Amino acid sequence: MNTTLAQLIKISVATGKDPALVQGTGGNTSVKTDDGKFMFIKASGTALKNMNKTRGWRKLRLDAVLKIIKDSRLAAKPPAKREPEVINRLLNTCRDNLKTDAKPSVEAHLHALLDKCVIHLHPLAVGAYVNAKNGRTEIEKLFKNRKYPPLWIPCAIPGFTLAKKVTQLVSSYQKLHKTKPSVMFLAKHGLCVTASSPGRAIALAKQVIKKCTDNLPKPKPPTLSPPAERHVRSAASEIRKAISDVTGKATTVSHFFNKNIAAFIARPDAQKLLAVPPLGAAELVYTNGPPLWLDSSKKIAAQIKRLIRNKQKPPTAFVAKDLGLFVSAGRKITPVIAEVAIGSLMVRNWASHFGGVIGLSPAEQKFIRKWEAALSTCQ
Repeated sequence: MNTTLAQLIKISVATGKDPALVQGTGGNTSVKTDDGKFMFIKASGTALKNMNKTRGWRKLRLDAVLKIIKDSRLAAKPPAKREPEVINRLLNTCRDNLKTDAKPSVEAHLHALLDKCVIHLHPLAVGAYVNAKNGRTEIEKLFKNRKYPPLWIPCAIPGFTLAKKVTQLVSSYQKLHKTKPSVMFLAKHGLCVTASSPGRAIALAKQVIKKCTDNLPKPKPPTLSPPAERHVRSAASEIRKAISDVTGKATTVSHFFNKNIAAFIARPDAQKLLAVPPLGAAELVYTNGPPLWLDSSKKIAAQIKRLIRNKQKPPTAFVAKDLGLFVSAGRKITPVIAEVAIGSLMVRNWASHFGGVIGLSPAEQKFIRKWEAALSTCQ
């Protein structure tokens, strides 16, 4: 196997198998060849943990990727036209001869700007800061003794716009510190670390995440006991019936209950925290927004009707008072949805201690939905 590809698989599998670091198919990784001509990068839509020597990656011509960022004509185009073009141009930089239509990560531009090995993740612990009103202040205090401070990237829509913002900020950072940043926190997004070798990149990611984790508030052990099975069955039945009545489709409803779910629903402000808009693309894609709070499972039909009237997709995750989390989906995707939903509960719980939770604005949500549609249809 190509050495650079082997290095990419190493950092991808090492980070992708940990649900505290990655939810769903989120996160991306890359490794550049020693001659600086090519970059092996994760393909969109593939889970990091599933990458192997024949799937889950693409090999890009690095100078061609950098040329896309510098194209001033792209910056002038509206997002609806620009983003599909960027995706196609990234596909045209591929030099791997793979018989696949898998697209390179749309954040390839960001990776191209940084050191040899790049790991971009959405760890739950980091989410507590990047989705909090006072998150940047907390990060600056937490890493104040680091020789080269982390670079904070203000919120930007994914793809080309984010790449342009990172380009500018990395350039300014390099002028100030005489080196590129090795740690970046992206508001409402996640963490990006970069290093000269796979081992150093993995070690740096773990070090940063541990520091963030150790600083999180330690909630009191929840006193809520697992609910009675008859109550769970009754609630699941009501949810299943309500979804069928509103959408005309049959569904499978699964129940989840653990200490993190219990800690969240025991909060007196749990419903208020779930009223905050989605925290990121994962919630829009997998749960169709934040998990829907249910004081009573019998009110679900009315709540779903309101969402549909507002032209929103019905949620796939529900948090029921005193009962836990319910997921309405096919059995194959249910574990992923549950993972994303539980992660959201944990992040909202933590971020509330750092000045409050910040969700995506309506404009950001609209862009991400269109962006995801472009990713799924662009060839």
